[in-house]
Amino acid sequence: MAGSLLKRAWQLLAPGGLVLLLAVGFLRPHGLPAWVQGPVSALPVIVLGFGIVFGWYLSSNRLILSLLVLVCLDRGIFWFPPTDSSPEAPGPVLFAIATFLAPVNLLALSLVKEGGVSSWRGLVSLLLILCQPLLVLWLCLSGETNLTSLLTTPFQLPLIPLSTSEWTPLPQPAVLAFGSALLLLTAKFLLYHDPLDGGSGWAILTTFVAVHGIQYGWNPTPFLSAAGLTLFLSLVQASHQRTYRDELTGALGRLAYDETVARLGENYAVAIVGVDQSKQYQHRYGKTVAEQVLRHVAPKIMATAETGKVYRLTGDEFTVVFSSRTALDTLVTLEQIRKTVEHTTLRLRKHTRVWEGSRSATPGSKDIDLPITLSIGVAEPTAPHLSLTIVTKAAYRALYEAKGEGGNIVKRGTAQIAPAHTVASHSGRIVASREVEN
Repeated sequence: MAGSLLKRAWQLLAPGGLVLLLAVGFLRPHGLPAWVQGPVSALPVIVLGFGIVFGWYLSSNRLILSLLVLVCLDRGIFWFPPTDSSPEAPGPVLFAIATFLAPVNLLALSLVKEGGVSSWRGLVSLLLILCQPLLVLWLCLSGETNLTSLLTTPFQLPLIPLSTSEWTPLPQPAVLAFGSALLLLTAKFLLYHDPLDGGSGWAILTTFVAVHGIQYGWNPTPFLSAAGLTLFLSLVQASHQRTYRDELTGALGRLAYDETVARLGENYAVAIVGVDQSKQYQHRYGKTVAEQVLRHVAPKIMATAETGKVYRLTGDEFTVVFSSRTALDTLVTLEQIRKTVEHTTLRLRKHTRVWEGSRSATPGSKDIDLPITLSIGVAEPTAPHLSLTIVTKAAYRALYEAKGEGGNIVKRGTAQIAPAHTVASHSGRIVASREVEN
């Protein structure tokens, strides 16, 4: 359990949290030696260049358009400084509007389905973002005080006093936009574990630090570059995850499995884990419900597998590979996996959505209980140089035996090579049947 919590904490912190800590430590004034300031000044160009190239190559309009949002915010602050105190200066009004729109745009881009910038979604999103600077400039230069006052005039909520002028130069609507976007993206990341959502959350927090630090004389450009770097690294992390992990369940996929078995020694055990009710639920409620069941079961298996690596290669079964362990050594772990899933409470709402909750439903609830149990077969090589295929087949045979006995049981299989059939030769020598065939 502690290992699972540490893993979740690391997934939440990296890479965005580390980038933000490094930015605060080194990108603030006097954070770096003078001789390093020159290379650091090239950071915005490097991040923007790599982001556009990789975003285009990986068909990520989310990354490219998010970088465009950060560029518009940075150039707006540079050309119209919010510290300009002249009465007719557009800087303060533009700062108020831009700092409100930036987190809103980053949040909106996280809700748009990924695709290339040349797709119709990408083109519409690009057009909307490019129109915003023109609209903001028109609001600042036209004197439309009725519209701009909505984003610049402080307001008070009945239950939450938002007096922000004492600790940040950002107007209250911008602070509320940053806080709401960060909260929603964090909840989305915890729910779906998508690195892009975690990266967008950290990018929003880094953007807030960038505009908040202006009051201390910090240059926002390096911090906005750090926010772009977080988005870029999150895309790389997400691409790696999609390559090596099953998109539905989050378990390791075929490519990761092939790499693991390529360096597997002679001492290992393979377990095949099957959901007993999967075919039943798919036939009764449809494929979508069966997939949701797998999505809920997979994290339980991965969290309890200890040293075993969990893969989903096909269908409704999971393959667990234990390196340097015998089948007997894995029985306690596999039994714990079985018990953990057996005690999981899944419910079906409106025949469409599976959720994990208590069976003590409120009176009149039409939610349907979905009992979940596992059948598990495990095997190991019983002779030197026994192939992984034979071991896996033995584990499958044990799995089918477990299902045949009613399920919800762990069975240990035996991997053996079938003896060769022999026939007598006229010379008195015993020969294998394959020699006769030749």
